[in-house]
Amino acid sequence: MSNKVQSPDKTGVVILLTDGPGSAHETQVRSHLAGQLAGLLNLPFRGVRTGQSLDDPSLYAIPDTTLVAPQSGIQTEQDFFGGLVAFPFMASKAISHPLIGPEARAPVGWTEQFMQLAGDAVLPGFSAFTLDDARRAGERLLQQGPVRGKQVMARAGRGQQVIRTLAELDAWLTGLDATAVDQEGLVLERNLNDVRTYSVGQVRVGGQVASYFGQQQLTTANDGAAVYGGSDLWLVRGDYDALLQQITDPLTGQLIDQARRYEQAAEQAFPGFLASRRNYDVAVGRDSAGRQCTGVLEQSWRIGGASSAEIHGLVALAADPSLQRLCASSWEAYGAAPDIPVGVTVLYQGDAPATGPITIGVRINTWQQPVKLSN
Repeated sequence: MSNKVQSPDKTGVVILLTDGPGSAHETQVRSHLAGQLAGLLNLPFRGVRTGQSLDDPSLYAIPDTTLVAPQSGIQTEQDFFGGLVAFPFMASKAISHPLIGPEARAPVGWTEQFMQLAGDAVLPGFSAFTLDDARRAGERLLQQGPVRGKQVMARAGRGQQVIRTLAELDAWLTGLDATAVDQEGLVLERNLNDVRTYSVGQVRVGGQVASYFGQQQLTTANDGAAVYGGSDLWLVRGDYDALLQQITDPLTGQLIDQARRYEQAAEQAFPGFLASRRNYDVAVGRDSAGRQCTGVLEQSWRIGGASSAEIHGLVALAADPSLQRLCASSWEAYGAAPDIPVGVTVLYQGDAPATGPITIGVRINTWQQPVKLSN
């Protein structure tokens, strides 16, 4: 891979907000990261745009969500930092599982090809687009043990429920908005005990490619919930093969392979799919019988919680052509005065209306081999 960053034929970098103004802390962090990408591409940062699309092909876009085609200003992955899909469901957790049966309601554009290609890269489960289909799916899965129900648009570990009985299933479904389920879908999948969630991903900017394996951290939010607290990434210059060359642990290698198969399934099953930011949550845990299970939980083809580590890591690689690998961490903590780890650069600290007091930062370290996951 060339070490030279290729500046695209653009006049500037912009953030694209598709759902109105973002929160203060998200806006500040994204503006910082947009500045980092602009510097990497040798382009000016030209601020924020709003709308569902960016039709100006002269601008490099950083959308706050996975975009849905058509997008006349985005023709290749070099036009933006994020993802582009043909239909809304392709941007959600719903792609990870099949429907309960051929008679189940499916959204426009639905295809079973993705699940067929992904195979055992995902956990057993179903997606549903009506409450009735969700109940049938949950009832079948409960025969094999507890089930995890997920609202497909929820983020940071929220919107999930562990379900152990039909009564609990019915109570959970009763509390959901049927219209939202019809539009967005639900996921019901095998629940894992002692679960650990990791990340596998890749970023592609200006001809530069970096791939990583990451370990997610949980933290306690101001409301007491256990939520996303950052990611530690082991990041290398190059593709997934380059990453696997640096990883010695068999189970870690298995997770990277599952994420790659999930990604390849999307590339084959979803016409028009583009992504320059690729991130996959992969779980390791045990089912109700105590058997170890692994599988991709979901994808993120948009700027996300680990993007500060991804982008700062990519900038560090571009700055030093001899550097082949490094460790990069995103970090989030709640409360008015959290202890900030040594080496963390604070990107935001304040009392955000949506979350309460929160601090967000990033850190770059030299490479250290990841802790082995295998028993």
